Parts: sequence; C-alpha cells; structure tokens
Amino acid sequence: MSAVNALVAHQDAEGGIALRHEIVDDTFLPEGDVTVSVEYSGINYKDALAVTPKGGVARSYPLIPGIDAAGTVTASSSSQFAVGDRVVAHGYDIGTGRHGGYADTARLPADYLVKLDGLTTGEAAAIGTAGFTAAMSVNAIRDHGVRPQDGPVLVTGATGGVGSISVDLLAGLGYEVIASTGKAEAHDYLMGLGAYQVIGRLPEQGEKVRPLGKSKWAGVVDSVGGDTLAYALSTLNYAGVAAISGLARSADLPTTVMPFILRGVTLAGIDSVQLAIGPRREIWKQIEGELKPKHLNEITKDVPVLEAPHTLRTIIGGGVTGRTRVVVHDGF
Repeated sequence: MSAVNALVAHQDAEGGIALRHEIVDDTFLPEGDVTVSVEYSGINYKDALAVTPKGGVARSYPLIPGIDAAGTVTASSSSQFAVGDRVVAHGYDIGTGRHGGYADTARLPADYLVKLDGLTTGEAAAIGTAGFTAAMSVNAIRDHGVRPQDGPVLVTGATGGVGSISVDLLAGLGYEVIASTGKAEAHDYLMGLGAYQVIGRLPEQGEKVRPLGKSKWAGVVDSVGGDTLAYALSTLNYAGVAAISGLARSADLPTTVMPFILRGVTLAGIDSVQLAIGPRREIWKQIEGELKPKHLNEITKDVPVLEAPHTLRTIIGGGVTGRTRVVVHDGF
C-alpha cells in the first residue's frame, strides 16, 4: 500500500458536505487499468456542484472530486498505455461517481484516458472539460456549415471557461465573435481573446423576448440557458445553429417552436460527459492542432489544490473568469 494525498468530500447526517485534506492509502481508490500521478486538475461548475448540498451530481460520499485529471502514467496493465505516458481524463463518472483529480494519484480504466502528444499535462488541464466542450461547440457550428462570412457568432457567458475558450477558438478561425457577459470589467479581457464586440447580458434589462426577433447571428455558443438562450434562438439567422452546453442562468427554455419552423434553426446539444472514447480522442487531436486555444495563458490562472475549496465556492456565484487550473503535484 502507498499513501495518497487527497481532498475528500464527506456528507454528514444533515446533508452538509465538508471537503478536507486527507491522507488515505491506495486501497481507497477504485479498480482501474491505469494508475496516474496527477499533476493538474481544474475548477468546473460541476466540481462545485459535487461539493454543494443537493448539488445533484455526486452519486455517493466520501468522494474525491475533480472531473479533470492530467498527469503521467505510473502503472498500467493496458497495452494502450505505458509508464511515462502523459495523459488526460475527464467526463464519464470521474469526480462524481468515482474518485477524481483532486488527489495526487488516480486509478482509471484505460478507455477513460487520452494520450497526449502535442500538449503538456498543464496545457491539457487548462483546457479541460470546459475547453473540450468549447471545441465540441465550435465543431457543431462548423459541421452545420456556418462559415465566417455568414455573419457573427454570439457567445453567451463569455467570461466562463466554455465561453472564454469559445471566443478564442472562433476568433482564431476567422469568425466575427460577439461576446455577451454581465461583467463590464471583462471588456478588455474578451477583446484580448479576439472578440469583435463585447455586449452585456441578453436579453437587455426590460427587453421582452419575442417569439421571433430581428435576425442577428449565424451561430450561437450558449452555456447560460434560460431567457438568454430563448433570446438567442429568436434572433438567429435563417438556418442558424445554437450549440448549447450549460445552464448557468437557468435550465428552463421559455421559447416557442417558431424559430425552428419559420427560420429552420437548429438546437445542437453538446455533451462531453458520455462521449465515446474514440471520438473523444479524435477531438483531443484537433485540440493539439487547429483547435488549440491561442490565448490559453491569458485565460488560465493557477491555484494550489488546498485552495480549491475556496474557488469552488466562488464559481457557484459566478465569480470566476476563464479557466482555473488546480496544481496538484506541488499543491499538497
């Protein structure tokens, strides 16, 4: 047996959740083909929900959170991976149903892992679930046939992880990006990522969402939901597409069928959790190439793993901009 440093979430009899540093032995970890020395994880909204009472994502406790994990293979019974390989893992039940990345060691099935060739483990963790979701969203817009010359692309929740990397990727591909955010102080940050224009939250205060509004966008990347998504759908160009991946504002969608049947718009759901490992690995190859964020350093800030609990509380209230990478290997 060997010792594992970890942040472990426990639920008490009243439903409260405490996240604290513990040293456990490796029998605490689940079965898996590959053992990884975790170097980095990340802060995602889902990580915060996993340690929030009635958050609805954790299956059981005690739990090591962290839906992202990037590091180096230290043991493997799989022919796909060898000791020394750099890998990243995210999605599936990592950090929700099985122990995740907020520990210096993870044990995972081989078919959860992606081998890194063109990225460091630090870069992969900075991209993480949010950046992968952004890449899927950008692909959905391109696969729908939306080209840069077809008109602007709206990115809602633009200062979040998905939003920030979507702005970066779309601008890098030549799209005119309209970044929507409620953070007025983030104007320069978003312009620095390549946004053509930065606007406030949609709909504007007091503005009514019409069944059909004036056409404005060729595509939308939305991680907000609620009336923001309803507004975006009602103002999409004919045959436009909205790639949706979040519900930061609301899970409700107060809209009508009119955008779909009168303008032929498409609502494309983006799910990075259950995506099969084959397509997952192919998208990571794209991320190592044409879909590598150009401004990853500007988007990313680091926190030691022992400071992750504070940042998790902050992200729930919308107080985090860009990506927060959790430094695990030197963080305990």
